[in-house]
Amino acid sequence: MNALAATNRNFRQAARILGLDSKVEKSLLIPFREIKVECTIPKDDGTLVSYIGFRVQHDNARGPMKGGIRYHPEVDPNEVNALAQLMTWKTAVADIPYGGAKGGIGCNPKDLSKSELERLTRVFTQKIHDLIGIHTDVPAPDMGTNAQTMAWILDEYSKFHGHSPAVVTGKPIDLGGSLGREAATGRGVVYGAEALLAEYGKSIKGLTFAIQGFGNVGSWAARLIHEIGGKVVAVSDITGALKNPNGLDIPALLKHKEATGVLKNFQGGDAMDPHDLLAHECDVLIPCALGGVLNRENAGEVKAKFIVEAANHPTDPEADEILSKKGVIILPDIYANSGGVTVSYFEWVQNIQGFMWEEEQVNKELKKYMTRGFHNIKSMCQTHDCNLRMGAFTLGISRVARATLLRGWEA
Repeated sequence: MNALAATNRNFRQAARILGLDSKVEKSLLIPFREIKVECTIPKDDGTLVSYIGFRVQHDNARGPMKGGIRYHPEVDPNEVNALAQLMTWKTAVADIPYGGAKGGIGCNPKDLSKSELERLTRVFTQKIHDLIGIHTDVPAPDMGTNAQTMAWILDEYSKFHGHSPAVVTGKPIDLGGSLGREAATGRGVVYGAEALLAEYGKSIKGLTFAIQGFGNVGSWAARLIHEIGGKVVAVSDITGALKNPNGLDIPALLKHKEATGVLKNFQGGDAMDPHDLLAHECDVLIPCALGGVLNRENAGEVKAKFIVEAANHPTDPEADEILSKKGVIILPDIYANSGGVTVSYFEWVQNIQGFMWEEEQVNKELKKYMTRGFHNIKSMCQTHDCNLRMGAFTLGISRVARATLLRGWEA
């Protein structure tokens, strides 16, 4: 099932639980605006090449729209649409004053030089600059983009609108980026896992974890779990997979990955088939890579008691049903990976105020938001007698529906 179909299915189920009026339901589902632009740039050899850029602005009932920009060959309107909608519910679950958006350019950043990427980013910004803004739509990095991409967008946007650091988040620190932003999604995953485990009288210390994906989110989650005393028994990424029943030495593994760029040949663990990671023996499974990795084919093999969804949409609805019948507790993506957008919000607030925070304050505020968010979801679960995913969806959708009705849009 593709990401948009799965997201719509979860939305409709939550709308039924809430008893939403059909007119409100329809208005919440239809994106506010979809943008498609052609971006032509000269390559370094002088030849011209064209790419298609997208920005889907889903909803702004609760505040400016917010969401990443990804550079990936498979960027398509359906996926961007689904992720924009998920951002609307995610920002509402996190209780930050944003709506949802998502964007991307269908390209392979690995095939482009740094100067080509800069030209592409600037042309894309020129095409959409009058449709984004500090109080309209605030982009951030995503797959294939980074702090440097945000710096180019900031610079290009500022040529039209004057110096505007709050127009993007995830910027370099020197241009107004927030301390703690790089680790924020992984740190939020760990705070969310702590809140979930506490409900069951457990803590991270002493439990075993398998982490699929060892990029920014997975590596930060692994590092923090290791520091707290949890055992990371298996990790994987596109370069391979490793296991160690006694727990991998994460600081040593991070040094190895930084030096070699790959997981393989690390002395502190045994190689394993990356496809086996999802079914590896562990207490907590954390998928941090692509969507749709847990599906009806492999869900029955999962041995973890808890799944913390650090990736966007890692569990298909069919897998959801299989896992819940097995008694697996799933902490849903729209809550579990909201640490990134929460600290993006802190960055935006700091830029607007012109007053930057210490990293300790950023992390303390993040923990407060993640802990409060979990308890709000639990209270929706009790009210509607539903699982955590529907608790999160009903929480997010009810907040957006209330804001929409209060603004009088139902007329």
